[in-house]
Amino acid sequence: MIYLLSPLKKEGITSLPMISFKLVADTIDFSSCDTLMFTSKQAVVSANSIDESWKSIPCIAIGGATKKKIEELGGNVIYHPKEFYGEVLAKDIEVFFSNRKILYLRPKVVSFDSKSFLEKVGIELQEQIIYETSCVEYTKEQKPKEGAVIIFTSPSTIRCFFKSFEWHSSYMAVLIGHATKEHLPEYCRYVVADEPLIDACIKKAKEIK
Repeated sequence: MIYLLSPLKKEGITSLPMISFKLVADTIDFSSCDTLMFTSKQAVVSANSIDESWKSIPCIAIGGATKKKIEELGGNVIYHPKEFYGEVLAKDIEVFFSNRKILYLRPKVVSFDSKSFLEKVGIELQEQIIYETSCVEYTKEQKPKEGAVIIFTSPSTIRCFFKSFEWHSSYMAVLIGHATKEHLPEYCRYVVADEPLIDACIKKAKEIK
């Protein structure tokens, strides 16, 4: 069986959502920025729920799904790195956007502290926390079957998976990107999708099966 640790429904794939989302802001202050930064599609959805005027501001999109969601909702993507490594992203911002006033609309917990890294090179990144995540809890009986291929779509899905389940040696992980790989225990077998997209993860999982 193939398990997707996301609420997304795909034919022939078992959906096993790991994360729930909650808005923690009811307004966004756009007054001192000229560029927005999003690192997840949930951040885009959250911003759109709070204030649709974000669409008038150019966006930095991290990840293919983030870029797609911005464009679906009518936003304008001016920069989209093919890969997301925290330090690489921060260095790109230093090179290409040092004169921009960037507002990072983010979750409460992030896997890389972009703000602190950019401060070291003299760039002040504005931030606003607009949503938070929590782990969905499961019983041992809901554990993926032996021999399963398990698709991890973010570092948070890895963290939440191991809160509910233990890893079985017969499992194979499919990871959405190299940044996610850094959070997987060393004893887990894995492959990385060819592109940082859920559809690419599913394609890779089917190739394995």
